[in-house]
Amino acid sequence: MSRQNKVYPGLEQDAHAGMSPTGNIVRDAQVFGLIPETETCIGWNVDRIEQLYDQVTAAWMPYGHLVSRLPDELRQRHQRIYTAAITRARALGWDPELPDDE
Repeated sequence: MSRQNKVYPGLEQDAHAGMSPTGNIVRDAQVFGLIPETETCIGWNVDRIEQLYDQVTAAWMPYGHLVSRLPDELRQRHQRIYTAAITRARALGWDPELPDDE
């Protein structure tokens, strides 16, 4: 399958219940309001995900990529989105202590 034909399965179907680098990009984009919180990016191709990654990287820059430096509103949104994602992933069997290939 060529790079152009690869598509992201979306947060719901992503490896380890969305606990992946691409899942983090999608959640961070939700935190910064770059996409709606309901957007899971299902079916997005690699180029579109890379564009989102660039936007997320730019959004994090003023805060040094540290949650602790986010303004209260963004920090609270980050906590809410990531807490829900971690809770869901653990309920589906994700264990952060296990290597990705387990």
